[in-house]
Amino acid sequence: MPETLSIWLPDAESTHFAGASLAASIYGNRLTIGLSGELGAGKTSFLKGFLSALGVDEHVVSPTYALEQRYLSSKDEVLHIDLYRLNEDQAKELMEQSDEHDGIRCVEWVERSPSLHQDIKITLSEESGKEGRNLSIEFDDIELPSEEDIRAWREELHLPDHIGKHCDAVASLCETFAEILIKRGEVVRRKALYTAALMHDLLRFIDFQPSGHPENGNESEEARAVWESIKDTYEGLGHEEACARFAIEHGYPELGEIIRPHGLTLPPPERTTIEQKVLYYADKRVKQDEVVSLEQRFEDFTVRYGNGERSPEGKIWYKQAKQLETELDLT
Repeated sequence: MPETLSIWLPDAESTHFAGASLAASIYGNRLTIGLSGELGAGKTSFLKGFLSALGVDEHVVSPTYALEQRYLSSKDEVLHIDLYRLNEDQAKELMEQSDEHDGIRCVEWVERSPSLHQDIKITLSEESGKEGRNLSIEFDDIELPSEEDIRAWREELHLPDHIGKHCDAVASLCETFAEILIKRGEVVRRKALYTAALMHDLLRFIDFQPSGHPENGNESEEARAVWESIKDTYEGLGHEEACARFAIEHGYPELGEIIRPHGLTLPPPERTTIEQKVLYYADKRVKQDEVVSLEQRFEDFTVRYGNGERSPEGKIWYKQAKQLETELDLT
């Protein structure tokens, strides 16, 4: 099912800001983004923010008479189409001409082409007697497993209970953080973020030593056999990359993209989407299944893995986490 999101935008500045934030929640380069709303509802203002965040330096105007404009961005070429002056047949013909566009299509007055599939559907609507507008977004561009699927994988893989509880606690914290960001006017895929958090340590046992996990130590022979089989499947990989590949192999590539950079690795991975950033930060705020400060979490790392002394790598990771904490402003 598509994921939906609603944000109240009090003015043009917040509309521009919301559009810019959408650029940090894009997965894949080939998408059709439809925009609908009455004249003056803020469609072009939203797109200006979106395209600016994608690195488009040109002046963006609604191509009402030219019908389309093309812009170079960090996501390859963006095609900006306006169907306002066209009837349904004309709109369908124009859209068919760009079906093979290898980039993002942003379509204003998309309601003129009702048969067009929209990967991301943007609707801006005003409310009588109120200043501002409501932004509704429907994401229909990525597939996600259900919670039942994830629980079944945990059982099949014999994921230790304490790791499952950690994932659940991170997912709950991700929900809290997502709500804060959305109230601030930022676009966040809550469902995708929550699902990625539930799965982010699904293969955590890959990093266990042959003797088992020091905090568990009572795994069954069946569990150890499953773990060894998975280790062989993802030989040479840490649990972060293994989890990402597991998601991809089960038909969820975008989910794998969110999960992949959540760990402590060197060189530090690049995190470009808001879901990647929030998952990483939330994971570093949960000690086992308890929400703690970054300082407490990294102190726990030094006790468990560094004999009470923070390593040079640990200092790099802590500094990176603090920088992200400042950027997200979620404390």
